[in-house]
Amino acid sequence: MRLSDETLLEVAKRFRKEMEKGLGATTHPTASVKMLPTFVRSTPDGTEHGEFLALDLGGTNFRVLWVRVTDNGLQKVEMENQIYAIPEDIMRGSGTQLFDHIAECLANFMDKLQIKDKKLPLGFTFSFPCVQTKLDEVR
Repeated sequence: MRLSDETLLEVAKRFRKEMEKGLGATTHPTASVKMLPTFVRSTPDGTEHGEFLALDLGGTNFRVLWVRVTDNGLQKVEMENQIYAIPEDIMRGSGTQLFDHIAECLANFMDKLQIKDKKLPLGFTFSFPCVQTKLDEVR
């Protein structure tokens, strides 16, 4: 598919208009592009370094990642990850069962990488509808 510059500019203009509608309190319900607050306080600036854990909970899988970002003049990223299945009985079970499973998977992953004794920052991606009311609170 090839689009002319004129068509691309028109698409960008319409997309921006819908994003602005999505940001408006009164226009949000009718916007085709929903814009939700993220409560993110800052964005990366390229000087970040250290070790981190990330959890990604999707529909049928759960992924645990370990990431190391080094900065010796050139930024370098190392990563290890493991995908764990989420059994159907856990998917349909209680929140306690789900988070117990997540904790078991995380413990298994940390044992495997021999990082269980490290205290690491952790990010969690949850790919399901929810309402985030604060940086650390969802309904």
